[in-house]
Amino acid sequence: MSVASRPKREARGAAPEGRAVRGPVRSGHDGEPVALPVEPADVDPRQQPASLDECRRCGLWKNATQGVGGQGRRAPIMLVGEQPGDKEDLAGLPFVGPAGELLDAALEEAGIPRDEVYITNAVKHFKWEPRGKRRMHKTPGQREVLACRYWLDDELQRIGPRVVVALGATALGAVMPGKKVPLTPNLGKALPAAGHTVVATYHPSYALRTPDRESRRLAFEAIVQALKLARRLERD
Repeated sequence: MSVASRPKREARGAAPEGRAVRGPVRSGHDGEPVALPVEPADVDPRQQPASLDECRRCGLWKNATQGVGGQGRRAPIMLVGEQPGDKEDLAGLPFVGPAGELLDAALEEAGIPRDEVYITNAVKHFKWEPRGKRRMHKTPGQREVLACRYWLDDELQRIGPRVVVALGATALGAVMPGKKVPLTPNLGKALPAAGHTVVATYHPSYALRTPDRESRRLAFEAIVQALKLARRLERD
């Protein structure tokens, strides 16, 4: 059964703190002992879950409605974003909110049907913070990205893409593990990776957030050109 088809849990607010395993201590500036960070008892970075519903590799599952896996069939092009947003968290599908609408427009402009690519995110649970009655996106941390590499590795193996389009800096870091690859100087470039080529571009949400019309146009065009490059590379 796919993650999207499983029964959904209701979105939670701030979860109660679980018991934490006592960790080592160090001395603070005033000489007092300071506890080093420890994982809560309900988080296990070494876990090897069989499904996203069972995943406790990081703490993001606590406040998410559900895990959001990838969508699509085995395909030569894989698109990797950052994490699900509010609408994706509720729907259980990637890129179905405003950023997804812009991505659909970019795919159409590039001449690539959405059902011919595999779409996923580097992090599978929605990380957010409350702002009034809204759940606002919060950038996942490196520990959360690394925890979710377990799922991304599985997708790369199952889907076997020839080209991976990294949508934004978080996605680029996730698909180029162990390397410091900044986004801006690598925009629109083809980067060699293990078993496939990575093409770096903006996340669609950047094209929505950037303040002026010309910047939005340029960001959208950069995404379209990256998709066109991906198409050329997978056909070579």
